[in-house]
Amino acid sequence: MTIETVGVVGAGTMGNGITQTAAVAGLKVIMIDVTDAALAKGIATLTSSLERLVAKDKLDAATRDAALARIETSTDYQRLAAADLVVEAATENVELKNRILKQIEAVVQPHAIIASNTSSISITALGATLADPTRFIGMHFFNPVPLLPLVEIIRGLQTSAATADSVRELTERLGKSPIGVKNSPGFVVNRILVPMINEAFFVLAEGVASAEEIDAGMRLGANHPIGPLALADLIGLDVCLSVMDVFLKDFGDTKYRACPLLRELVAAGHLGRKTKQGVYKYD
Repeated sequence: MTIETVGVVGAGTMGNGITQTAAVAGLKVIMIDVTDAALAKGIATLTSSLERLVAKDKLDAATRDAALARIETSTDYQRLAAADLVVEAATENVELKNRILKQIEAVVQPHAIIASNTSSISITALGATLADPTRFIGMHFFNPVPLLPLVEIIRGLQTSAATADSVRELTERLGKSPIGVKNSPGFVVNRILVPMINEAFFVLAEGVASAEEIDAGMRLGANHPIGPLALADLIGLDVCLSVMDVFLKDFGDTKYRACPLLRELVAAGHLGRKTKQGVYKYD
């Protein structure tokens, strides 16, 4: 199936990044959120991102303008009837995602593929809430979406081969590099990455080193481009905590216990860059 129109539910960090990427690749995009204010913020964010790419000569002005012209925003799920594929890009909350996925399925065409950008939740379990789980798949982008090339494509137990093939083809059309992943908590990258981030919070809480020293150690000693605590701020501390909680629940292994400091920062509303304060403070 040729995919020409993509729906994106969620105008936040991941949603507007997916929207930008698809529009730049020449696809029409319908971005949905619950309020006009959320949509306006999402458009402002992706417009600024495009402007930065133009300023760095990584994109020309004509491509920027054409991409923006391909984006439609709406609070009405009925607009998704025009989409060949819809990506759910909501917060890592099972109940919320299940509700959104059912809303999507109620309005899309029978041929449309439904994907979730979940970073840790079971694709098989999410698909089980749908009437036709054969057309449901995981399509996990990484933040910042316009810059990072990886997309994890996760087949649930019910996902059809045709759905997986179409999504892989689309991913490559977006200029991304897909990897096929079996359904398992955290898939590949977050299964390895988020426990490492959680361990960095334990090291910080125990006073082994300062946040700056921990991050410098991993940058300079492990050749990471960004330290784990700065990366947590970029991802969102609430997202990191949600992933660890999913691991603890699904694996039943205490090695996935979230660091109390991480939980405390989230409780305080210090979620990282998006709230201007996490491990670090941001202007």
